[in-house]
Amino acid sequence: MDLRQLTTFHRVGTLLSFTRAASELNYAQSSVTAQVKSLEVSLGVELFERLRGRIRLTPAGERLIPYAERILSLVDEARDETTGWSEPSGPLTVGAVESLTSYRMPPVLEFFHHRYPLLQLALRPGSCAQTCEALRQGTLDMGFFMEAETDFAGVRAEVLGPERLVAVAAAGHRLAGLPLVTTRDLRTTHVLAPETGCSYRALLEAELAGAAGASAVPLLEFGTIESIKRGVAAGLGVGVLPEIAVADAVAAGTLAVLDWQPPFEVYTQIAWRRGRQVTREMRAFIDETARFMSQDRLALAG
Repeated sequence: MDLRQLTTFHRVGTLLSFTRAASELNYAQSSVTAQVKSLEVSLGVELFERLRGRIRLTPAGERLIPYAERILSLVDEARDETTGWSEPSGPLTVGAVESLTSYRMPPVLEFFHHRYPLLQLALRPGSCAQTCEALRQGTLDMGFFMEAETDFAGVRAEVLGPERLVAVAAAGHRLAGLPLVTTRDLRTTHVLAPETGCSYRALLEAELAGAAGASAVPLLEFGTIESIKRGVAAGLGVGVLPEIAVADAVAAGTLAVLDWQPPFEVYTQIAWRRGRQVTREMRAFIDETARFMSQDRLALAG
C-alpha cells in the first residue's frame, strides 16, 4: 500500500461516498475507485461492500480505518518534525450549537486568527444529535456542544465544565420580585422555548410537566436565543438559558435572574470521532477553548 491509496481509502471510509471523497481530494471519481481497488488487491481483501446506491465498510475495512488514521497522523507529525514546522495549520471544521457559537466562540476565533493564522477554523451550526452524527460520518473534525450526557455512541467527548443555566425575566415581571421561585411558579407564566434540539430544553419540558402532573407543557417558540432574550425583555414570559448568553442583558438591567435552581445540569463538551487520532490542531483547539471557558467562569463569578 502507498500513502495516496491510504489517504483515499480513509476519506472514502469516513464519508462513505466515492463521489464526496473525490470532490474533497480533487480527484476524478474513477481515480478514487482505482486507488481503492489497488489497495484491496494489495491487501487481498475487500474494504467496501458495494450496495445499491451506497457503500459500507467491510469488517476488514473497519479494522483498517484506525490504522490509516494513525499512519497518516504520524506522517504529518514526521513532516512537521523534519521541517521544523510545528504551528497548527490547515482546515479544522467544528460543529456547535447556537449558544456556544454566539457566546463562547468569538473570543476563541479571534485568538486563533491572530495566534495561528494558518489554521482555518470553520464553524458549522447544528444540534447535538446532528453534530454527533457528522462526527461519526467524518464530515466534522470536532463537535462543541452542551449536553447532560457525556457518553455518546461512536464519539469520544471531553468535558470542559458545567454550563450554568438561569431563569430570566423582564426586570418588572411579577416573578422577578419573589425571594424564591419554584418550578410551579414557572408554570403560571409563559415560558419561552430554548434552542431546538438542545438537551436542556427536553429536561426543562420534563421538569415543568412533572411539577403539575401534566403530560406536556406548551412553550412559546422563538427560534434563536437573541429573539428569546428580546421576547423576555418585552415581558412576554420567562426564559431558561445559559448564563453566559444573558450576562450582557442582566448587566444592562433589561433582564433579571430569578431565584430558581434547575434540578438538572448540563456540561459543555468537545468531542471527536471515537478512535480518531487527536491532531496537533485539535489539541490546540481543545486547550485554548478550555482556557477561555475558565476565564468566562471567573468573570461571571466576579
